[in-house]
Amino acid sequence: MDNFVDQIKALSDRVVKLQISVATEEATKTSIIMPFFQILGYDIFNPDEFTPEFIADVGIKKGEKVDYAIMSDGKPVILIEAKSINEKLQKHDSQLFRYFGTTAAKFAILTNGIIYRFYTDLEEQNKMDASPFFEFNILDLKESAMQELAKFKKNSFDLEKIFDTASELKYLNKLKNYLNDQWETPTEEFVRFMLSQIYEGVKTKNTMEKFEPIIKKAFKQFINEFVSDKLNAALKTTNEEENSRLEAVTDTENVDSKDIPQIVTTEEEIEGFAIVKLLIKDTIAEERISYRDNLSYFNILVDNSIRKWVCRLGFNQSQKYLQLNDDGKTYINIERVSDISLHKEKLIEVVKRFV
Repeated sequence: MDNFVDQIKALSDRVVKLQISVATEEATKTSIIMPFFQILGYDIFNPDEFTPEFIADVGIKKGEKVDYAIMSDGKPVILIEAKSINEKLQKHDSQLFRYFGTTAAKFAILTNGIIYRFYTDLEEQNKMDASPFFEFNILDLKESAMQELAKFKKNSFDLEKIFDTASELKYLNKLKNYLNDQWETPTEEFVRFMLSQIYEGVKTKNTMEKFEPIIKKAFKQFINEFVSDKLNAALKTTNEEENSRLEAVTDTENVDSKDIPQIVTTEEEIEGFAIVKLLIKDTIAEERISYRDNLSYFNILVDNSIRKWVCRLGFNQSQKYLQLNDDGKTYINIERVSDISLHKEKLIEVVKRFV
């Protein structure tokens, strides 16, 4: 998964550089879209697996062609309609809609090399839904979207499993988009609903206008305070663990203080531990996560076992780093402690070894 993510990120950087110079549909296909499907594991040079100009006759119209079809056992499973990077996708879904009903494919993708819209037939069998169940933006790499995209990799593609989760994903994304819209600009319906929960008076237009900025402010404060409380709780737990550890060392009999290594656990290291703990807590029980500091680096462990280290934080030098306990013992340079959160997926892959 890590290699897949790195490849997608590299392609994302490539798109940023190319999007000005790529002017045609063919250029978009060869420089961006085909490499995208190659990263997903498909042999784009094998027409038995990745067929260009796939014929999808529509009624009396013969010779209708969709740009690509991903094949399995001689049958199309995914249709792909590709457009120029400069084109908007809204007006092209009807073209893909026509192709979908004439083939055995269960999924269709409409893309301009930046946006990838995934369709299926949730509402009516063999009839492509009007709206996609999943949308991926290669210039806006969200972890949740990367996880869904990974399901379309050749080596993990399971048609039935994806179809079973497509409905949930479709409405989950719609809810997220709705909440995001309300976050930015609450609609009158949303304001009225919220107002009905807290205000018993008549909901006049003036009342609605008065409460709209208050509701918007409350929404944002709630999210910010929720995240802050989670971080503070993690930091509190960490500080309590550190105090207990120091008390245990102090109370140990026959220990000469000059023999105790002069290890100083910094606020940055505690903050780093709290962030890692938050990132992996849904994968492994929080009580199994601990840390052990030493002079060279700060260990984050599972079951307080040095053999089960998840990562090491190096904050005692000019260049901060995060080292993962993966196969390559990967070092990642970071600018600030909060950058650890950018590597949640990699941390989860490591900690899964100890679940």
